[in-house]
Amino acid sequence: MAVLTAVICGVFGLLFGSFGNVVIHRVPEGQSVVSPPSACPGCGNSITPRDNIPVLSWLVLRGRCRNCGEPISVRYPIVELASAALFALTGYVFASADPPDFWVLPGMLLFVWVLLIVSVIDVETRRIPNAITYTLTPALAVLLVSAAVLNGEPGRALTAVAGGAGAFVFLLILALIKPGGMGFGDVKYAAFLGLGLGYVSLGSVLIGIFGAFLVGSLVSVALLALTDRSRKDKVPFGPFLSVGAFVGILIGPALVEAYTSAVGL
Repeated sequence: MAVLTAVICGVFGLLFGSFGNVVIHRVPEGQSVVSPPSACPGCGNSITPRDNIPVLSWLVLRGRCRNCGEPISVRYPIVELASAALFALTGYVFASADPPDFWVLPGMLLFVWVLLIVSVIDVETRRIPNAITYTLTPALAVLLVSAAVLNGEPGRALTAVAGGAGAFVFLLILALIKPGGMGFGDVKYAAFLGLGLGYVSLGSVLIGIFGAFLVGSLVSVALLALTDRSRKDKVPFGPFLSVGAFVGILIGPALVEAYTSAVGL
């Protein structure tokens, strides 16, 4: 059942990855994600359904518009494949849990989809749009609380809310202590991440936040050593928050259990 769930989720991941490309392109510009239909920026022709099949269309067209030959960024199939992989892995993890948690899949699939699109947007624009956090944080809360109730585990709803509030407050304090060191987009994004991690466990929230700072520090040191960047050059923190959150979702409870066993708690 877990493998079948992963396959089904992976297919949905391809479709949501295609829509994710629309969100990545339009939301930072303040444009609608539903209209007008997608069109080639070179010739303005609408993209037909046969040219809008995730990954496959890009390969068939060899990365160029059918009408004018305008190059199509390789980012499009990469996002689609990454979305499929994230969806499949998330589906497998929650379907193979003991007991399986199918009710939470809509919320967790939304969770990992946002991890992906926010990371790409932050890398490309150095900001995390309010349009994403303001609309999808409440949506995630509704999905997770519903899953907790349907599973007969209302306590998970409380830990999800506590995780969201805790992550938000922690990053807010850091942003206030060192103005300019962290954007308020990251602070608002932390509330979204804390919700998803908190549903799994409060320990996963700690793992996710710690993982974000650990990966961010390692990457920053590597960039300083291998490139001409200086300490004053800002590196978007959203992708590191996303990586930490995904680690927390996948193996947060296992890491917490291993730590508590190691210290004899």
